Amino acid sequence: MKDILKENERVDYVPGSKLKIIQDKTRFCYGIDAILLSDFVSMKNKAHIMDLGTGTGIIPLRLYNLLHDCERIVGVEIQPEVAEMASRSIKMNNLEDKIEIINMDLKDIPSNFKKATFDVITSNPPYMKRGSGITNPDESLSVSRHEISCTIEDIIEVSQFLLKDRGRLYLVHRPNRLVDIIWAARKYGLEPKTIRFVQSKVGEKPKLLLLECIKGGNAELKFEKPLIIYDDNGIYTDEIYDIYGMNKENENE
Repeated sequence: MKDILKENERVDYVPGSKLKIIQDKTRFCYGIDAILLSDFVSMKNKAHIMDLGTGTGIIPLRLYNLLHDCERIVGVEIQPEVAEMASRSIKMNNLEDKIEIINMDLKDIPSNFKKATFDVITSNPPYMKRGSGITNPDESLSVSRHEISCTIEDIIEVSQFLLKDRGRLYLVHRPNRLVDIIWAARKYGLEPKTIRFVQSKVGEKPKLLLLECIKGGNAELKFEKPLIIYDDNGIYTDEIYDIYGMNKENENE
């Protein structure tokens, strides 16, 4: 195991599975956003999937674990060292025949992939507009959190190119960007169909949103009940335990 790890790296388990994932503890590690997004995805068997801005590769690994019948999963990551780390996670799990990690700027995708060849696109993109908030001096962290390498419109435009007719785009983002997301989605013919807000506790403002868009879908948006992360005692709710594949009783012993 040690021979595949670099300085500051550790091996964790992908929640709800026996799959392993390499993470660099000094850089951006996956959070609850990616776990909730992967659980939100719905697709048919033998689907072709692409994850834009895949980072550590957590979403491809989670989707493979949840949906063994998927045909192929491609994770695209612009940062070479992050893509290389994600590739080692795929190799460690012997999943090279199912999951491929590509180091590429998503703006170059139309030159390297055929149009309308994917059933599902997922993305946990940078949440903050370029120039907003405090930009982290660590380039890897700033690229992960701010729209430096790509914008939400870039992600939606590329998704429109990649998706088959009636293909689905799944996003996790912040509620304050909802208008931007819906505007861009409709501009590129991806109709918002299902939305779910994520709240820390009952009665609090949502901190995240999960959104499904369908290429060529009819104009009708369905609101799912809010997803609550913590109960009144600050403990994960039953649904969050289920999503993570954890046993609540064992965790609290």
